[in-house]
Amino acid sequence: MWACPPKPMSNTIFIIAHAPLANALRDCAMHVYPECAHEVIALDVLPDMQPEETLRLANLALQNVPQDGLLVLTDIFGATPANVAQKVVGSRRAKLIAGANVPMLFRAVSYRHESLDDLVARALAGGTQGVMQVAIAAPQIQTSRSYDHKNYHHQQ
Repeated sequence: MWACPPKPMSNTIFIIAHAPLANALRDCAMHVYPECAHEVIALDVLPDMQPEETLRLANLALQNVPQDGLLVLTDIFGATPANVAQKVVGSRRAKLIAGANVPMLFRAVSYRHESLDDLVARALAGGTQGVMQVAIAAPQIQTSRSYDHKNYHHQQ
């Protein structure tokens, strides 16, 4: 009898950021990776939320998550979400990255089955490589042309 190989363990991704960024980032990830709904968790930190309450909600959100294999993404180092995230990470085998953006999150979700250290490297690469200045070509004036349909070839 053939046995199926065990499904690889997947890291959980926890986004904790100023409202509404955490859930907005999660929504972006679910748009592209809907199969990851149980592996991406978000907590929006409201402007009037005390750090103690934020920590309580973060621990509540993570209560059923395994103690290892947790990547925490936060928006701004030194702000309340990041400070709370540091406390959450300190009590588990987890890694924390500040400066979360969509390319970082997509890379993390794509490689969530890799080791936690490799996942951090992938997420950081995605986050930094996804930030770039995009050259904008000047608008070109296009004049109307009449084509000889016998000699016109479509190019792709």
